[in-house]
Amino acid sequence: MPSDQTSRATTSNRLSSKTARALPASIATPSYDRSSVVPGIVHLGVGAFHRAHQAAYVDDCLAAGETGWGITGVSLRSADTRDALTPQDGLYTLAIRSSGTEKLQVIGSIGAMLVAPEDPGAVLAALIDPRTRIVTLTITEKAYLRAAGGRLDAAHLDIVHDLANREMPKTAHGFLIEALARRRAAGTPPFTVLCCDNLPANGATLHRLLTEFAELRDTRLGTEGDAGLAKHIADAVAFPSSMVDRIVPATTDADRARIAEELGVEDAWPVMTEPFCQWVVEDNFPEGRPAWEQFGVTMVDDVRPFEDMKLRLLNGSHSAIAYLGLLSGHATVDRAFADPAIRAFVDALWAEAIPTLPKDAGLDTASYTAELAERFSNTALAHRTAQIANDGSQKLPQRIVASALECIETGSVPEHLTLVIAAWIAACEARGKTLPESHFTDPFDVPLAALFERSLLTEAMVAAVVDLAGFAKGHTERQTLIEFTSAHLVHLRQGGVALALAALGIRSEQS
Repeated sequence: MPSDQTSRATTSNRLSSKTARALPASIATPSYDRSSVVPGIVHLGVGAFHRAHQAAYVDDCLAAGETGWGITGVSLRSADTRDALTPQDGLYTLAIRSSGTEKLQVIGSIGAMLVAPEDPGAVLAALIDPRTRIVTLTITEKAYLRAAGGRLDAAHLDIVHDLANREMPKTAHGFLIEALARRRAAGTPPFTVLCCDNLPANGATLHRLLTEFAELRDTRLGTEGDAGLAKHIADAVAFPSSMVDRIVPATTDADRARIAEELGVEDAWPVMTEPFCQWVVEDNFPEGRPAWEQFGVTMVDDVRPFEDMKLRLLNGSHSAIAYLGLLSGHATVDRAFADPAIRAFVDALWAEAIPTLPKDAGLDTASYTAELAERFSNTALAHRTAQIANDGSQKLPQRIVASALECIETGSVPEHLTLVIAAWIAACEARGKTLPESHFTDPFDVPLAALFERSLLTEAMVAAVVDLAGFAKGHTERQTLIEFTSAHLVHLRQGGVALALAALGIRSEQS
């Protein structure tokens, strides 16, 4: 969130189209005429990750002359990003940081910013604009509103609202389905929906969720106008899958002050990131797309092997570092990863997860994990463990639980994978005790707190948490997962991370 001091800055000393012309020559600025850019992409969820990732790739395309792909950004909840960027004509600074260097680039691909709760009609107008051919999403896992079994949570209050208030939706589901219905009625081809969140088979998952939403809507509408929309969504709308990867820590006031000094003007919301950036996209865009492959995007027929490797090796180890780091008193990833015991655990976690990856996809896991180790050691990013810890119930199923269950099925022991689940539970329990009350959050915080207050025996409590989060719903190895996790949680409660790791043969320097 922008600081109050920066938000009060006058227009004359803020980054803008005018002031960007006078920035130091060392700072890259848009080389294209932004007034000639046509909005071809609507992005839902304009957070720091999008601005460090997809928006940067699109900026490269615009600079190459593909001016039909400007971005209209949509915030589904907060006005903070709009309030920060609109006085800056949509410009912001991308700071690419490694342990010894920092490169600054001003990104200009976001042409307009909308805030859905303020004006849902304006968002729908952008979505039904025939020039809009792609809609991208980074709304976080929890915003897909899935029930424990993975299907659409039809009882969620926002879903119920959107089904009853088609012209004033709150959710991504409501906006996308209403826009696709209007485009269908007008004879406008449907846009392609490109999910960029960390969901398994994210394109297919979103396709299923939106089809389920459309089925509910069809049932409500009956024969009124656009009944049968679900079949249109299922048959005529493209939902390519994608895999995204770039570490983007939260921006601090110290970052803003440093960037302002470099620019000579203030930027209300610069974005910090690392040099590494990866985007793998299923090449299925009936209405066209930017030539992303010219700028490092990997266009493929099947994203799944890349997605599995990223989710299970990068995201899985990130969650492990976050929860073990929090329980060990490490505030950032680089500090946690520098802890020899945690580093040894991560190596063992990778060794446990790698056999669950596709064998025939040509994945170079040795090079990938070596690169991850270098990225996690980047001292310039200060990526907070508490930031990564958010929404564990939504993230762990694809990052950790799926691998653990596959290990059990094949007869191997997921002792490191299941420690991550136990560490998440322990970190949730620690809030308000050894960790600050709201250090990180989870969609299940209220029922989790109620479970913790019941003083259940460890295995009964773990079973209740696993069932609440839907970690192994209907799986034959549910009980085995619970038993492994419970054993780790006993160690964490008795002797903290040091005892839990020692039980795995990993000794800390203090032990």
